[in-house]
Amino acid sequence: MPAALLPWGWAAVLFALYATVAVRRHLLLRTTGYDLGIFEQAVRAYAELRAPVVPLRGEGFNLLGDHFHPLLAALAPFYRLWPSPLCLLVAQSALLAVAVVPLARWAARALGRRPAHAVAVAYGLSWGIASAAAFDFHEVALAVPLLACSLEALAHRRWRAAVAWAAPLLLVKEDLGLTLAAVGGYIALKGGSGARRLGLVTAAAGAVGSFVEIKLLMPAFHPHGGYAHGGNLSEGYGSLLSTLAHAPLDALRPDVKAMTLVLVFAPSALLALRSPLSLIAVPTLAWRMMSDNGFHWGTAFHYSAVLMPVVVAGLIDALTVWRRTGHPLASRHVRASLATVLAVTLVMLPSFPLAQLAQRATWRGTPHVGAARALLARIPDGATVAASNRLVPQLTSRCTVVVFPTFPVEGKLYQYDNKRLPPPTAQWIVHDRRAPEAWPYKTGHWPYPIERQEAELAAAQERHGYRKVAERDGITLLRRG
Repeated sequence: MPAALLPWGWAAVLFALYATVAVRRHLLLRTTGYDLGIFEQAVRAYAELRAPVVPLRGEGFNLLGDHFHPLLAALAPFYRLWPSPLCLLVAQSALLAVAVVPLARWAARALGRRPAHAVAVAYGLSWGIASAAAFDFHEVALAVPLLACSLEALAHRRWRAAVAWAAPLLLVKEDLGLTLAAVGGYIALKGGSGARRLGLVTAAAGAVGSFVEIKLLMPAFHPHGGYAHGGNLSEGYGSLLSTLAHAPLDALRPDVKAMTLVLVFAPSALLALRSPLSLIAVPTLAWRMMSDNGFHWGTAFHYSAVLMPVVVAGLIDALTVWRRTGHPLASRHVRASLATVLAVTLVMLPSFPLAQLAQRATWRGTPHVGAARALLARIPDGATVAASNRLVPQLTSRCTVVVFPTFPVEGKLYQYDNKRLPPPTAQWIVHDRRAPEAWPYKTGHWPYPIERQEAELAAAQERHGYRKVAERDGITLLRRG
């Protein structure tokens, strides 16, 4: 393979891996309304030239009030051509895969062709990317290639190009303005007097951009005002000084936080910590570790995807610095380091979602999946439907769908303890009483325990005018009137 094609060859291989896992999960009913269904409703609205109002998040809920991600509209033309949740899953696979191109290209120039292969494996099979590729669709997929290109530009001291690649992060998610600020800080630190002004302006623009999005823009779009995820913010210790004093310990408690901090840099065998580029990961790690939401502390879901290009860039940078020393053992050190990186990658691989490719269940349909598809086919296009979380994304391309039982309540997340939920108003209800197969995540019913779900299903028939149309293999289809 010609050297110029090496990075693109890896991108093609990784795209095939990610897309295979993502598509098979969807076909096996493992994708969810939260989050694939939500993002499909938003992109579908953009494709139809409407505001991204998402029924799954609440009546009249503009998704820009949940997270600030107007760059999602870039996917609308593709969805217009292929109106399917698979469009989003394939697009995400492509975005995550193409990020390997600037990293492998940089590694090939700085370290050589063979090390570039090792770097591509370290990125492509890293747990942070695997977890994102195998859990629905999320807007951060747009950030991963942008940040990878920015990091390559930083490595070659192309400061303006680095800022140009990183600037769109402000349109991907509200916290990524802080990552843009970190890029600016790196330029100010490393760029000398000529680039210092550019770095400082970039850092200020990123910080101010995130502040404006969180404090002004998102509350303007949110039906109830305020920051939708403000409840995840720690209340602190009564004063700014006390909060700052406790921050180092809070970032490591409970133990899962410390474990995640180690695992974030594990794909580089911790060598990325020797590079100042790793400082660009600090904003994302800081808000996650200081959050009150336990989901942010661990290794599951999509939260670490944006960190993986930073970690791999730090690895390349650290090894490049060593090679430039001219030490007689430099080549041996690089080879040993990359061998360790590959060993760590392979050891961690079975614990994360790409291992699904080696499982028989990934390649076999089940009678339950067949029963679900048969019942869903009876729901006409354009209908309004309340569906179990795992059935939602099977319908969002052709129906208006909400989660059954009602969630969220009045557009507010985590309202689990209401004594009485609002009654369903959709034309159809489709409910699956079987706990979904959700490896590597916990198997269980969401958003309410199965007893609560079945009580609401019974109430729909007894009190709210729904009648049973069909029932197969634990899946119940109701129609109103």
